Amino acid sequence: MKRFLFICSQNKLRSPTAEQVFASRTDIEVSSAGTNHDAENPVTPEELAWADIIVVMERTHRNKLQKRFGRHLHGKHIVCLDIPDDYEFMDPELIDLLEARMARHLPSARPAD
Repeated sequence: MKRFLFICSQNKLRSPTAEQVFASRTDIEVSSAGTNHDAENPVTPEELAWADIIVVMERTHRNKLQKRFGRHLHGKHIVCLDIPDDYEFMDPELIDLLEARMARHLPSARPAD
């Protein structure tokens, strides 16, 4: 089962929305964190080690991760969704963007036997 870590700056709006949207899936595990030191849940080396795929909302998040945690990112797949900080928590437009941009990175739904 793949583990996805969603990351934004403060871990208040975008990444917790992503975590909640995809938490109901039974074929993946999800968590979220923030790159800022004062984030609700600041990213840690342990969370990066846990994740199979790290999903950042903006390129600046990837850059911050590489500067602060470069040695913990070896062999990690990082996906940038290019979603700006323009949305509230669980904003329907944000949910639509997350679902559309994550579709190719998620396991395909398997037909029932």
